[in-house]
Amino acid sequence: MCEKKNLILRRLDVGTELALPIADDGIRAGFPSPAQDFMDLSIDLNKELVKHPASTFYGRVRGDSMIDAGIHDGDMLIIDKSLEPRNGDMAICYIDGEFTIKRIRIEKEIVWLVPANEAYAPIRVTRENEFLIWGIVTYSIRKQH
Repeated sequence: MCEKKNLILRRLDVGTELALPIADDGIRAGFPSPAQDFMDLSIDLNKELVKHPASTFYGRVRGDSMIDAGIHDGDMLIIDKSLEPRNGDMAICYIDGEFTIKRIRIEKEIVWLVPANEAYAPIRVTRENEFLIWGIVTYSIRKQH
């Protein structure tokens, strides 16, 4: 486990398997479907959400700088360190001794860390910063109740 002020990271354990029932026909946001009464299929979230187990971590969000992107304080993130960063990706970045989650904007010679909350300003990464794109967020999980 690695803990910094605004993000808690944990190594992923995919050695276990837990098959849970799944409504594979989809969940209706309109009228309910009686076809879901008998769910025979199951899903293992490790297999569904983790494509690269050796380079995937969980992280818990601390703070509200990404709230307008649907990422809230306490949300769980699935982070893949093997993915190549692309412009617009939501990334876990290590900058000047702290982890942060931001969208990355890549320009010619400049990288920007862009929050999704107007209360925060974008961060321009310069050569003076200690900086690393640590991993790319592939999924977020929020407790609803």
